[in-house]
Amino acid sequence: MPLSYATDIRPLFRDKDISAMKKYGNFDLSKYQDVVDHADGINSRLIAGDMPCDGAWPQSEVQKFGTWIDDGKQP
Repeated sequence: MPLSYATDIRPLFRDKDISAMKKYGNFDLSKYQDVVDHADGINSRLIAGDMPCDGAWPQSEVQKFGTWIDDGKQP
């Protein structure tokens, strides 16, 4: 079963991550379409380890986000 944004991806974004991206990135990590529209950029930043700004995600979460993209970015 493919990963979904609602069940698997949305919970990875903390309230402070959502607030920061609304303020500095002009998009909302709590909105499916915004994450879809910026998925490649988010993924690049996650892989580089510079998102979120207070410390990199564990590798398992980075891989989960990449798998979600590869699986077609299911809602």
